[in-house]
Amino acid sequence: MERKTVKLQGYNIDSFNLNEALEYITEKRGTIVTINPEMISYGKKNSEFAAFVNNADLVIPDGIGVEIGLKILGHNIRRIAGIEFAKELVKKFSETSRPIAFIGAKPQIAEMAADNLRKEYNTLNACYIQNGYFKDDERVLEELKLSGAELVLIALGSPKQEFFIQRAKEMLPKSIFIGIGGSFDVWSGTVKRAPEIYQKLGLEWLYRTVKEPKRFKRIFPTLPLFVINVIIEKIFGDK
Repeated sequence: MERKTVKLQGYNIDSFNLNEALEYITEKRGTIVTINPEMISYGKKNSEFAAFVNNADLVIPDGIGVEIGLKILGHNIRRIAGIEFAKELVKKFSETSRPIAFIGAKPQIAEMAADNLRKEYNTLNACYIQNGYFKDDERVLEELKLSGAELVLIALGSPKQEFFIQRAKEMLPKSIFIGIGGSFDVWSGTVKRAPEIYQKLGLEWLYRTVKEPKRFKRIFPTLPLFVINVIIEKIFGDK
């Protein structure tokens, strides 16, 4: 399958729908970035992070802000929620019991997430589970390598998870890596995902901000500034 991307704020964003993206990455393998406006903003300040995103094998528009930005530029590309895409990968890999690694979140959360997913996919093969409270990266990287994981789910928060993936890919070059933020919390049952109406409207960020007001500083002014920058890009082009 040929990869087709469009430019947004200097980044190549894939135009696949969910099923196409799933087919593409399972054939190609490599790194997946579920991009949102916060990540794009951070990339402007950190060239290493920007390079990681630009070198990713698949960049899916996760945040509703990215979908809006793409529409401003004339691209009718729908967002693909990272939590849903990651779960589809888990489902696909579980069908043939291919090994999956769970790395991140608070103690016990990753185990609970794997246990709950196993209730849905009883052939799920969780070959490695490690919470996110580790300081000895070398140990975790070596254990991950020995596990032989073909799908690696990293929930360390951005940008930490992306920098970890950058190193882990060297250990398992033929595996799929995806940073999934707070997905383990939802899968474990300790955090409720936004109601379906919020999901359909792409307003999960609003629901989470109301539930966790401390997130407000992360969202604003990043989101409105992102939209302004995209409008400038539409008028003057990508500089």
